[in-house]
Amino acid sequence: MSPQPLAESAGSLVQSVDWLAVAPPLIAALVALAVLVADLFLPEARKAVLGWISVAGLAAAALMLLPLLGGDRATFCLPGTPRACSYTADRFTLVVQLLVLGGALLAALLSITNVDDDRRRVPAGEFWFLLLSSAAGAALLPAARDLATLIVALEVASLPAFALVGIRHGDKRSSEAALKFFLSSVTATAVSLMGVSFVYASTGSLYLTQVAQRLPHTGGQLHTLAQTGVVLTLIGFAFKTAAVPFHFWVPDTYVGAPLPVAAYLSVVGKAVGFSGLILVTVVAFPSYADVWGPALAVLAALTMTAGNLGALRQRATRAHSAVRLLAWSSVGQAGYLLVPIAAAGYARDPQKAIGSTVAYALMYAAVNLGAFAVAAVVGRGRAANRISDYRGLYATNPLTALLLAFFLLCLAGLPPGVIGLFAKVTVFSSAVDAGLGWLAVVMAVNVVIALFYYLQWTAVLFRAPEGEAVRHRVPAPLTAAIALTGVAGVALSGAPQLVLRFAATGLF
Repeated sequence: MSPQPLAESAGSLVQSVDWLAVAPPLIAALVALAVLVADLFLPEARKAVLGWISVAGLAAAALMLLPLLGGDRATFCLPGTPRACSYTADRFTLVVQLLVLGGALLAALLSITNVDDDRRRVPAGEFWFLLLSSAAGAALLPAARDLATLIVALEVASLPAFALVGIRHGDKRSSEAALKFFLSSVTATAVSLMGVSFVYASTGSLYLTQVAQRLPHTGGQLHTLAQTGVVLTLIGFAFKTAAVPFHFWVPDTYVGAPLPVAAYLSVVGKAVGFSGLILVTVVAFPSYADVWGPALAVLAALTMTAGNLGALRQRATRAHSAVRLLAWSSVGQAGYLLVPIAAAGYARDPQKAIGSTVAYALMYAAVNLGAFAVAAVVGRGRAANRISDYRGLYATNPLTALLLAFFLLCLAGLPPGVIGLFAKVTVFSSAVDAGLGWLAVVMAVNVVIALFYYLQWTAVLFRAPEGEAVRHRVPAPLTAAIALTGVAGVALSGAPQLVLRFAATGLF
């Protein structure tokens, strides 16, 4: 038999890359490398420009989502198998990438002043390289459609985040926070890798669509191996979402990290964990919905309850109580985000349930980053950042106080934070429609508990200041971050259908 022509055989192995589809994470990665190299040559006095280069790079990466709106695109596919691809830019991918890159952009704006003010302890070049690298991994993850790419993207997003948490030289609290974060994340990765290896051994594939097709047909010992792999993979991603009982690292990490890094973790870190969890449950393991559906429902109930009770215990006069309250609040919000994913295990149309999670995540990202931006402003004058330090903020910075009150009311689900109310109703409805009435009741109780501490903090803003009022100077980058989050929150409250439509139409 005559040998196959070299060009023809090579054509079956060498693939063309859809550079437009991979542009968002690729631009973030290239700008990260450019910033690291530029840091070697720039004098110390001019290193402030690195922050603005990073902001511009993240904005450019986000703008590259616009050409992808025309339709689904895929690349790195198996020859002759168009549905088995490693990278897919569909609606789900684009929405999560918008959340990730937008969240990273706002965190970068928060960081510019922080890095400039703390140059002795925070090396500028390394900080911006790590932030952009993490954002690149986070933007890659929602597009991943095989388990190997999923794990690699997860680690590219996580490893720089460890260093960001502990980047302040000589800060013991920062080092301890980084260590806790590192140990919990490494444990999660080890568990996930073992689960993925078991799934691969039982199905013979890493592609999510092929795993979904083959899992129901495993038999004998392979069936037991597949079940174990599914459970371990889910446990690993539960770590990443800070679900109870894997949430212990959150409060200390948020307090020990620089405040912009805590803001980044609260939004982008959550987006990474939840998008990965959605992909492995709904896309890869739909045949095991009877396993992960009840498990995630219990985790959702425990997580929202532990988070809200932890926030309720914070004392206004305790050091860093504002950041700790936001940390525990983020745990509680993670519980709400888990509800629609759990409901997808019971629902006839899991795509709509997943749309509810994404809609809620978009609302949460905008208003939570806004709350952190105001916390960064107050923290400039009051390093302890107690809730009591916000007393009289309306008297000194009325617009900033009004925006913080608006953000807190959105998180509580009260008018005028209409988007927060509608998002909670959408999540609540997904539980009821799936027949999870008990989970809806638990959520309703937790929403009432959360009202107490959100309203308590809001009331502090409008009380008369004790002693001489301190007017907080707001630098331009912080002003931009607060303005952007404020505009996003008001726009979503005025037109909630912009994100709530995902709950009606689904994303896949």
